[in-house]
Amino acid sequence: MEQRLTMITLGVKNLQRSKEFYHQVFGWRSVETDSESIVFFQLQGILLALFPQESLADDAGVSAEGSGFKRFSLAHNVRSKQEVDELVAQLEEKGATVVKHPEQVFWGGYSGYISDPDDNLWEIAYNPFMLPEEPKGPRHTSIH
Repeated sequence: MEQRLTMITLGVKNLQRSKEFYHQVFGWRSVETDSESIVFFQLQGILLALFPQESLADDAGVSAEGSGFKRFSLAHNVRSKQEVDELVAQLEEKGATVVKHPEQVFWGGYSGYISDPDDNLWEIAYNPFMLPEEPKGPRHTSIH
């Protein structure tokens, strides 16, 4: 198997609420599709999909029941400690739940955590060893 990740799909309780969170709080634009049952966001080199949790469980052939810590987080790296503080404050003002306020961390970086409406953890981090590429401008992509 090639070392590649193409898409992350989050099973969500309420598709419209989650779509609005990523639009309004993160400021992301979703990709146009012919489907109202899944939402895609084109990130840099990967897709993030939102899919109703029952539909995702059914597709995988597993139970949709589940609670507690999900044992993963998603990360959004920025270019400075100040940018971490500013972004976490902006996300909180827009309605994101701050799970852990930004602080210096053991691995040499600086980070905090917020959660989306389904308690998926997003780490907002400055990692001096893994700086993000400069943005290349907005991309508009259609998926059918």
